[in-house]
Amino acid sequence: MLVHNIDPVAFHIGPLKVYWYGLSYFLSVMIVWRLGLYRAKQGLVDLSKDQVTKLIFLYWFLPLIVGARLGEYLFYRMDVLLHSPWQVFELWKGGMSFHGGLLAVMISYGLFSRCYQKSYWMLADFSVCLAPIGLALGRLANFINGELWGRVTRVPWGVVFPKAGYTIRHPSQLYEFMLEGVVLFVILWVYASKPRARGTVFALFLFLYGAFRFIVEFYRQPDAVSVVPGLAWMSRGQELCALMMLAGLVMFWWFGRRDRVGPAS
Repeated sequence: MLVHNIDPVAFHIGPLKVYWYGLSYFLSVMIVWRLGLYRAKQGLVDLSKDQVTKLIFLYWFLPLIVGARLGEYLFYRMDVLLHSPWQVFELWKGGMSFHGGLLAVMISYGLFSRCYQKSYWMLADFSVCLAPIGLALGRLANFINGELWGRVTRVPWGVVFPKAGYTIRHPSQLYEFMLEGVVLFVILWVYASKPRARGTVFALFLFLYGAFRFIVEFYRQPDAVSVVPGLAWMSRGQELCALMMLAGLVMFWWFGRRDRVGPAS
């Protein structure tokens, strides 16, 4: 058993506090940017170096942060949003919705696709190969912050999160780090290393992320229960992930009907 007592502040620069949460986002964008440039250099995506940089910094991470933060309050904390809307800007306290971020990025990519005359699904395939990097570091930041903890358990690797009371809980953030981050990254990177029909890499991402998150939700303390009658055993996250899995399967079948078009990304 481990008692969580990690300081959320990584280090100080004079009076300025640098939080692990912010550091994880900085490292995410830098690693994703470098890997994106690598894929472009290898000819795995029809984007110039300048276009990769603009796509990642302006059309990916900026909308991602805005959408994920708003989604957290729209999907899970509507009461807080109505009574204390300024809390949306308190990023250092954590709380980001993957589903909200995904929707924001998908809309943003539509704008990039029109501005630069690039295939929307090429951009989507390219990005989801890199997305697990940010997911992995984000989950580590969740663990360091001692937030989004798991359900009560008796497993020997359980962790006591003082913010949740002195009970032993699943370190579900680390489960998500492995499945949504490491495992998902390896599968997508390998799958996209060969030419695939456009859209199938994105579809595979939707299904696998949804499946992994659906499984981990059984060990994670749910933010909200399902609103579907008769499905009280489901969490709101599982509800959204079930839709992702269904969408991923349908899209994979639909795009897979086409002949292979260009590189995987």
